[in-house]
Amino acid sequence: MGDIRILIVEDELLIAKGLAKKLEKLEYVVVGIASSSESALQKVEETQPDIILMDIVIKGDLDGIETAKLIQEKFNIPVIYVTAYADDETLERAEETESYGYILKPFKEREVHAAIKIALKKHQSTLKMQESLKEAQAVTDEKSRFLSIASHDLKTPLTAIQMSAGMLKDYSDKWTEDKKQKHLDRIQTSVSNMNNLLEELLILSRAESGKLIFNPEPTQVVTFCQSIIEEIKPLSQAEHRVLFMSSQEVIHGNLDKPLLRHILMNLLSNAIKYSPNGGTVSLKIHQDGQFIWFEVADEGIGLPMDYQAKLFQQFERASNVGNIKGTGLGLSIVKQAVDLHQGQIKVESEVGKGTIFTVTLPL
Repeated sequence: MGDIRILIVEDELLIAKGLAKKLEKLEYVVVGIASSSESALQKVEETQPDIILMDIVIKGDLDGIETAKLIQEKFNIPVIYVTAYADDETLERAEETESYGYILKPFKEREVHAAIKIALKKHQSTLKMQESLKEAQAVTDEKSRFLSIASHDLKTPLTAIQMSAGMLKDYSDKWTEDKKQKHLDRIQTSVSNMNNLLEELLILSRAESGKLIFNPEPTQVVTFCQSIIEEIKPLSQAEHRVLFMSSQEVIHGNLDKPLLRHILMNLLSNAIKYSPNGGTVSLKIHQDGQFIWFEVADEGIGLPMDYQAKLFQQFERASNVGNIKGTGLGLSIVKQAVDLHQGQIKVESEVGKGTIFTVTLPL
């Protein structure tokens, strides 16, 4: 019992000392004795006890019940009432404060011991329930935020499609072919953006529900990466150089190809997108024993330090992205895919100089 700390609040010093002796005999630690509401609140703050034995009749402007209510609100520490009075009105007031027990004077060691054990167990259950409720509320809040942002990100391309389609309907007979093509391109881009967002939302939904399956298969990694580079090149501009480098000509491993594609496509497309002034975007791979390292590097805008801590959270975007469009979902998907491979991902970045993502996967 030596690790359980108890504060006694009792205005009769002899009774308090007698109770303290009983508690010490039971191997509890008595951290102090208080005789008034003011001294009780001060000692609770100073000693942070595990439980408080509170007499209902104490000195000061507040009685024990009112003091217990303040302690529970401020410190969330369980209180057991000790008193010589057990009338119905007092019991009702005590119950309103959600007390953890009620002991009548004179005290018996076994009763005190049992009341403390029951109160501590009840308090632990209460703390677990409070934590569960807090977690459930956080999940609900996050889902509401998720749906709100997803709704906004879907409305934007829908509005662009609606506007361009309406203008084509009303003015196409008066427009040049170039102007018509501009609006058709806008519609096509908006549809593509919506499709990408919906695909990302679907992947995250599967991951959160445990339905995103890890299905590894024999993979020739060098050839696979070369095909990814060819697929990503059309997204780059003339001022970009997209490079692929491998320390070995052939690397074999059991990897999930769709998940690996999500990892590399997201990292490479981000590297291009967040390098608006061009520069080199590279994918390097290297086998080290039973692990393979994928390094995606760019010379773009870089990641602020405050953003790096929440890099893989959904819908989070760095403060320096400006007008560069994005959903803030890509890196969350990357992290899910890396975790399913039981791999690791780390980032090195400096604002204005570029970013390096390194993904390590077991082969």
